Amino acid sequence: MNKLYKLMNWPEIEGIVYSDSDHPHHLLGPHKDGKNIIFQAFFPDAVSVNVLLREENRILPMEQVDEAGYFAAMMSAKAVAGYQYEVTYPDGVKKIVEDAYGFAPQINVTDTDKYNAGIHYTIYEKLGAHPMTVDGVQGCEFAVWAPNAQRVSVVGDFNHWDGRIHQMRRLWDSGIFEIFVPGVKLGDRYKFELKVKSGLTYLKADPFALQQELPPRTASIVCDLDAFSWHDSDWLKNRKENQDQNKPISIYEVHLGSFVECDLDDKTESRGKLPTYEEIADKLIPYVKEMGYTHIELMPVMEHPLDVTLGYQTIGYYAPTSRYGSPEDFMNFMDQMHRAGIGVILDWAPEHFPKDDYGLGKFDGTCLYEHLDPRKGENPKDNTLIYNYGRNEVKNYLISNALFWVEKYHADGIRISGVSQMLYLDYDRNDGDWIPNMYGGNENLEAIEFMKHLNSMMKKRNPGVFMIAQENTGWPGVTGDLKEEGLGFDLKWNTGWMQDYIDYIKYDPYFRSYHHDELTLSMIYAYSEHFILPFPHDEVMYGKGSLLQKMPGERSEKLAGLRMSLAYLFMHPGKKHLFMGQDMGDPQEWWEGRCMDWQLPELPEHAGIKKMVADLNHFYKEHPALYQADDRPEGFCWVDSIDAEGCKLTFIRSTFQDKEPAKKQAKKQDIKTDNKDNKKEELLVVCNFSGVDHDEIIGVPYAGKYKEIFNSDHTMYGGQGMLNLRVRKTMAKKADGYAQGIKIKMPARSVSVFRIDKEQG
Repeated sequence: MNKLYKLMNWPEIEGIVYSDSDHPHHLLGPHKDGKNIIFQAFFPDAVSVNVLLREENRILPMEQVDEAGYFAAMMSAKAVAGYQYEVTYPDGVKKIVEDAYGFAPQINVTDTDKYNAGIHYTIYEKLGAHPMTVDGVQGCEFAVWAPNAQRVSVVGDFNHWDGRIHQMRRLWDSGIFEIFVPGVKLGDRYKFELKVKSGLTYLKADPFALQQELPPRTASIVCDLDAFSWHDSDWLKNRKENQDQNKPISIYEVHLGSFVECDLDDKTESRGKLPTYEEIADKLIPYVKEMGYTHIELMPVMEHPLDVTLGYQTIGYYAPTSRYGSPEDFMNFMDQMHRAGIGVILDWAPEHFPKDDYGLGKFDGTCLYEHLDPRKGENPKDNTLIYNYGRNEVKNYLISNALFWVEKYHADGIRISGVSQMLYLDYDRNDGDWIPNMYGGNENLEAIEFMKHLNSMMKKRNPGVFMIAQENTGWPGVTGDLKEEGLGFDLKWNTGWMQDYIDYIKYDPYFRSYHHDELTLSMIYAYSEHFILPFPHDEVMYGKGSLLQKMPGERSEKLAGLRMSLAYLFMHPGKKHLFMGQDMGDPQEWWEGRCMDWQLPELPEHAGIKKMVADLNHFYKEHPALYQADDRPEGFCWVDSIDAEGCKLTFIRSTFQDKEPAKKQAKKQDIKTDNKDNKKEELLVVCNFSGVDHDEIIGVPYAGKYKEIFNSDHTMYGGQGMLNLRVRKTMAKKADGYAQGIKIKMPARSVSVFRIDKEQG
């Protein structure tokens, strides 16, 4: 016994007993000392501990060398095979325990070096909690990055949330703490307990947790994502072609919690039981198919503490929200969407994160994920923290997260919110509240590099997946090629078009002639980026009113204005984006506690709007002129853009304008075409934004026949039925600067589309 005491490293033992050690594996477990093996174990409050030697089938009693529960034993041997501990507690209960300190690290130096360099794109497979079997023992590997912590422990259901029991080892100079804990089961809750240099101890949720508790509870949950069986291989195989820039893309934006009809509490008018992912899919799939959308866009599904933030203040970046079910349930949701032929775009918010104590803020007692200086590390408007995009590990955390949702959950696109906030150091800040970059400018050079790095890796690893930017300041080259100093996004929200159009349409038609430039401005920069035209949730909440409410006039005029606006969305160059409820003329603004009003289509005027949007989606997909050259000047030509007094616009949408056959031209420009018969399609679009009907001759650039194939004033859509039923032949009468024209009816607040059949010769 005296020899054993002499071999004890008392300073390090004291560190373990007082939970200060970041290298507990140096002592705990079996270690060779000359011809002997020394076992050391720490079981707080245990009365006695024995080593059960499996191969030798014998018991080795351990001495209690510290009354806090530190035990040691020594035996003569060259090596140890299998062993366990038999632990006895004061109440007489005995437990057989596998030793967490008898296993080598499950993370190697290559992993940590790549992570510290910011290039480990599957780091989520190493950090966090991962069930596995090591040396025949089932358990869970835990790892977390906390370089400035004095000590880190994993605590949970498996150790009574006692931070003394499973103290983790620091892996060399990587800043990562690791431990394999035998016996941990799927579904066990856990957190990391960190002791920081100030002496304070607190609990943090796992930044890489694959599942988290339903808020307001905050624990992470042990989860396995590899058990799910996917059935969407056909979709993934064809995704790159289906999501080509020259394909029709029509996106239906959804808030999962309020999409499904639900009962409201009579007293609070708040939602009752939330729907499940399965219930949402059962309602969403047939609706999206009926309406003809190509994609859905989900407001953030990543775990977030407060409903009112709509997910844009994320804490569990790797965990789909448990509000609607488990990670496997969300995988099944994604699988069902793909099997139904529906693409899924996920909203993602890397521009900031909330200050909740259990989250990323001051994670290891220092500003680890955020900047130390609040002028760079805090968002005063949202009272949130801003990522330090220049720190390799933080950058790696975010890049691997975007890749994670694509590679593990099969997302077809990532829409990044708040890109403008990331790009500018002075965004939403007053003078003196921000720090210029190294060149004295307001550009966030680190965030720019982060976005380029992210888009580069997404294109390399997952070609065909959309990367979409919500950027509203006119930053050049958002969708520009990375090789040409662009940011490398595939698509950008055209918030300028949206805001200009909404500002214009709010005016009474009598006054619109004074704001005609707001209607035509978008075509000046239409080809500077690859655009999506959004009517998103942001514009129909927080007192802004629904799209229907934005329309001026009496109810019938509002409905006509909405039909016109939705039709104009589909005729203007750019991919389409519409928030739920607006496609049936929701008369109320949306908020997260109000479910979709599925009774609306029972009213004829709302049923008409719904039918029109469905028809527009199918019309859009059936006519390549509306999408094939979306972002090229060849696909658009003004006919009349200057009739401000008449509040009229006429223009032509077409497939390629070159004399070469479409397929030859497409090959030349390295793009695909849907014109299988090589025939160029041209459509004349006539928009009457005024409040009065017109029956007049309008100028057209080509002699020939013009057949109306869509009119938003059709009675089946709730309009007055002022249609052009007969084919219009051009007349040799000058109009709008052209040598010929056609006489047509233009209903007030309407959009009409004519197929052009040119005269030969």
